[in-house]
Amino acid sequence: MKKFLFIISKSAGGVPVQEALDQIMSAAAFDQAVSLLFIDDGVFQIKKNQRPDELELKATAAIFEALEIYDVNAFYAETESLEQRGLSTQDLCLPVKLLARSQIAAFIKQHERILPG
Repeated sequence: MKKFLFIISKSAGGVPVQEALDQIMSAAAFDQAVSLLFIDDGVFQIKKNQRPDELELKATAAIFEALEIYDVNAFYAETESLEQRGLSTQDLCLPVKLLARSQIAAFIKQHERILPG
């Protein structure tokens, strides 16, 4: 079993998000250990009470919540990314484990496959 880490760093919806979710679900479907790390504007993808319809985008929070069907439940967020955007863990729809920016490099090294999300 390989350890996959998907790094979600952009808030944009559409095709890039769908492609990332397809990759995440594919890895999980083949019984790989999958973790997601939300950094920078990527933390907005799991923000509660999204209103993407105003920008003609899809809500991503519900899609990320559904990943538990695929046994994907290792979610991480960078503390500084949340703080810089005025968010806390209570603002998120997933139970994330927080990592300080200084811990990110060591965390990434724990995984065999690193993919952008």
